[in-house]
Amino acid sequence: DLERRDSHEALSELCRGYWLPVYAYFRRRVGNAIDAQDLTQDFFTRLLDKDYIADARQEKGRFRTFFLTAAQRFMRNEWAKANAIKRGGGKTVLSLDFDAGESFYAMEPADTDTPELLFERQWAIKLLEVVHERLRQEYATKLKLYEQLKPLLVGSGPGYRDVAKRLGMTEGAVKTAVYRMRTRYAQLLRSEIGETVRSPDDVDDEVAHLFDALS
Repeated sequence: DLERRDSHEALSELCRGYWLPVYAYFRRRVGNAIDAQDLTQDFFTRLLDKDYIADARQEKGRFRTFFLTAAQRFMRNEWAKANAIKRGGGKTVLSLDFDAGESFYAMEPADTDTPELLFERQWAIKLLEVVHERLRQEYATKLKLYEQLKPLLVGSGPGYRDVAKRLGMTEGAVKTAVYRMRTRYAQLLRSEIGETVRSPDDVDDEVAHLFDALS
């Protein structure tokens, strides 16, 4: 029915956006790229084919928690079975850029984190990337302004005076523009996190967890 189809599409979109943390988890667990790719495809095939979106809504209301718990269970219970099935053998699969995934994984420290900690950090990084991209899209007609102000979002890069000179603006106007961008960024961050939790009451806790994972 329509509700079921909408749920499936919502989960598909979430999988496409946040598959990389799951891949990083499997990659750290099994130690080689081919097996990790097989696991990732089979894992998301299972999620999509079985329509586990209802379970995701019930497991503490957090998709982050749901994905990690589901990946742990899949690794424990299904790996032997999944490893015996050829990748893509008539199954529903997502188009995933594993070359990019492997590049991201290669930048991770070799053995300093557990697979779980790696998942948490990759989830946080991916979420921030999604938010930055949403912000960039909103500045599509002002990309020069966006690119110059973006480093100032976190207080890095050149100072306000240098940016003002490049943009032909006053320093005060740049400060105002940065304040507006930071405000909008915070709104988009909370909105994106709101899509991954059950209740608006969970957003603050998830924001705190996000920055803990990056610290």
